[in-house]
Amino acid sequence: MLTTADFLQYTQWSGIATLVFAALAVLSFIFKWGIRFRLVGTTGFMLVVTAGLFALSLVPLSRTVIPGAVRYSLVYDNGSTQAVIAITPQITTSELDATLRQAASNLYSYGRLGTKADSQLTIRARTLTHPEPGLTVPVYLGQVKRSLVSREDSNITVEVYPEKFAQLPKPTA
Repeated sequence: MLTTADFLQYTQWSGIATLVFAALAVLSFIFKWGIRFRLVGTTGFMLVVTAGLFALSLVPLSRTVIPGAVRYSLVYDNGSTQAVIAITPQITTSELDATLRQAASNLYSYGRLGTKADSQLTIRARTLTHPEPGLTVPVYLGQVKRSLVSREDSNITVEVYPEKFAQLPKPTA
């Protein structure tokens, strides 16, 4: 995965290329080259690319990795206080706990619409079961609640529903 240092290096190279195109654009106007307006457009485009790379060099792009967590898919997010992740039916309770903690960290954003200081983001974990052909039933295995205000929330509450694990299909040997 690219780091902020990588993006800073790309920003430097892009800045140098931008200066080269700007110099060519100035020369093209001095010598009245036919491609002078294209060089102005290229210089403008390179300015935008350089600014974008610089912005990416300021913001970390890393995701939290919690040992024991399994892959999940975000299936619902209202952009405010509720989200649902999909997980595999073969998950264990310890994997679910780690996965919920990882999702709580990864789905946190300053841009969520929490209106009160006590607003919480609730992330529910669900899987799909097929008790009979043609019938699909969602089973909610747990949830996590975290603050919408603080990135480093020490009061994350994880709830795992052990009674729901009994509804999951048993693995075949």
